[in-house]
Amino acid sequence: MVKSRATSTPTIGVDLHLDLKGAGLRSGLMDALREAVRGGRLAPGTRLPSSRTLAADLGIARNTVADAYAELVAEGWLTARQGSGTRVAQRAAARPDRGHVHRLPTRRKPTYNLMAGSPDLASFPRAEWLKAARRALTAAPHDAFGFGDPRGRIELRTVLADYLARSRGVYASPDRIVICSGFVHGLMLMGRVLRARRVREVAVEAYGLDFHWKLLTDAGLRTPPLPMDEQGTRTDELGTNKGVGAVLMTPAHQFPIGVPLLPDRRAAAVDWARATGGLILEDDYDGEFRYDRQPVGALQGLDPEHVVYIGTASKSLAPGLRLGWMVLPEHLVDEVAEGKGLSDWTCGVLDQLTLAEFIGSGAYDRHVRGMRLHYRRRRDQLVAAIAERAPDARVSGIAAGLHALVELPPGTERSIVQAATWQGLALEGLSRFRHPQLPHGREALVVGYGTPPDSAWTGALDALLRVLAAVGA
Repeated sequence: MVKSRATSTPTIGVDLHLDLKGAGLRSGLMDALREAVRGGRLAPGTRLPSSRTLAADLGIARNTVADAYAELVAEGWLTARQGSGTRVAQRAAARPDRGHVHRLPTRRKPTYNLMAGSPDLASFPRAEWLKAARRALTAAPHDAFGFGDPRGRIELRTVLADYLARSRGVYASPDRIVICSGFVHGLMLMGRVLRARRVREVAVEAYGLDFHWKLLTDAGLRTPPLPMDEQGTRTDELGTNKGVGAVLMTPAHQFPIGVPLLPDRRAAAVDWARATGGLILEDDYDGEFRYDRQPVGALQGLDPEHVVYIGTASKSLAPGLRLGWMVLPEHLVDEVAEGKGLSDWTCGVLDQLTLAEFIGSGAYDRHVRGMRLHYRRRRDQLVAAIAERAPDARVSGIAAGLHALVELPPGTERSIVQAATWQGLALEGLSRFRHPQLPHGREALVVGYGTPPDSAWTGALDALLRVLAAVGA
C-alpha cells in the first residue's frame, strides 16, 4: 500500500490522499480514484494534480499515473482537455450502497421567526466591526497570539470594567473579570465551582430556560424553583429551603415574563446571600435595552462579594461572537480562572481585542443606542397591531428587552402555537419555559420581536396576527 503525501513540489489541482492496494500500481491507482469519485470525496469538476505531481506525491513512475488517467478518461470517469488539465467528469457519481436507511421526515423550515432569544442578526455592524478588527490587529502585541491569561485579555477586561460601571452600575475592576464564551460557558464554570464547594442546590426562577437548569443538574446540583406572582420572583422565599446555596436570576428583566425585580425583592435576595454566605448568579442578558423606564441597574452593585454578574455580547451584537464576561466576587476569581484554564485558556484572542477596540472607540455605545431605537419601533408596532386586530390579547413585559408576552385565554396556548406552525411561523408558548416542578400556570405567547430582519418583520407580524385572529385571542 502506498499513500500520497504532501511534498514541496508545486501542485496543480487538489492534494489527494489515496490508498493504493493490490498487486499492480496502475490498477490500484485506478481503483482508488474510482472509489474517491463514487464516495463523493472527488466532486464532479474537481481538477486533479498533473501526472508529474501525483507521481511525485505517490512515489511511483509518471507513466503509471498517465496511463491510469488515460484509461479512466476512456471509461468516462475523468475528462482531459488541453490547457484545462485532468478533471473529474461531470457525471452522476454512483454512491456506495448503504442499504435501506430509515430517515425521519424533515420539518419544513419556517417562513417567519418570532422565537425569543436572538437579536436582529442583519443589523450586525459589519463595517464598524471590521474597522475595529483592523485597528486591534495592527496594535496587538506579539504575546497576544499565545495562550495568555485564562481570565482573558487585559485590554478587554479594562474597557469592560469602565463600560459596566457606567452603563449597568456594576462594581468591576479588571482583576475581577473573567472572559467566557457566552452565558452558558459562564454557568458551566460556576456549576463546577459550586459543586466543588459542596453546594447541593441552586434555586432558579419558576420560568426560564430549561438548558440552563440542565447545565446545573449535569453538574450534580438540584434546581428547586422559586415561586412567582404578578410582580415577579418571590425572593423572600429563599430562606424557606435550607439546602439552597445559590440562586440563578434575571433581575433586570425576568425571562420570559418580562418584569424587573422589585426593590424590596432585590434587597431580600441580597440579605439572604449575606446571611447564609450564598451566591446570586445574575444573568443580565438584555440589560442595555430599555424603553419606557429608567434603566434598572445590575443587582451586583448592591453586594459585589455575593453576586456573580454574567453578561454577553449575544443580544447587543450577535451570539455567534461567543463572547461573554463574568464579574466575580474577589474570593472566586482564582477558582473560576483555574477551572477555565484547564480546558479553555482563551476565548478567541482576536475577537477579544476587536471587542475591546469596539467598546473603547465608542462604537459599541453608538450601536446599542441605535438598536435601542430600532427595537423600540418594533415593539411599538407589535403593540399597536395587536391592539387593533386582536384586542382581546393583552401584551406585557414590554418596558425593556427584545421580546413581549402576549397573554392568552385559558386553554388556547397549545392550539395557537400549532396554528403558528401551520402558518410557517416559529413561535413558542410560555409553558415551554415553565419549570417541570410547576405543572400549571399562565398561558401566553413569548414573541421575540427583535429576531426577524427588516425584510421579514412585516410578514412575521402579519402571520402572528392571523394566528391570533383565527383562534379568537
